[in-house]
Amino acid sequence: MTDAPDLESRAAPGDHQALRLWLRMLTCCNLIEGEIRNRLRSEFDTTLPRFDLMAQLQRAPEGMKMGELSRHMMVTSGNITGIADQLEKEGLVVRTKVESDRRSSVLQLTPVGRETFARMAKAHESWITGLFGDMPEASRHALFQALGELKHQVVAATAD
Repeated sequence: MTDAPDLESRAAPGDHQALRLWLRMLTCCNLIEGEIRNRLRSEFDTTLPRFDLMAQLQRAPEGMKMGELSRHMMVTSGNITGIADQLEKEGLVVRTKVESDRRSSVLQLTPVGRETFARMAKAHESWITGLFGDMPEASRHALFQALGELKHQVVAATAD
């Protein structure tokens, strides 16, 4: 796997269970993300941010404005611009100026970009399936339900 730190090891046996749970979830996320990053790099010579940007564009065949991509990916416009510049140089995306707003441009996957992303997405799904593969179906379902409950709890607790 990866060299991601086991944040769960920071918890002491007497720590509150919610803290121990948070550290376990964070550790699992870090381990999975680290493995996905490594596989994207080794098998496709790409990065997770590039994959994520292409995934956003795959879901929006009409394209997306750079600011919209920034909001969806929760990163700065500068980060999007840097990634978009690289992908454009490689012929994976095309940037089109918006006639009604010269400061804006729409980014779209090119046919080569769609084909490239389709290969990466298929591999990505296989990796995720493999990482979760030995976990019994009932456990995966229970975890999915429990995380859904947690998500609703956190949303409610943080609502203004």
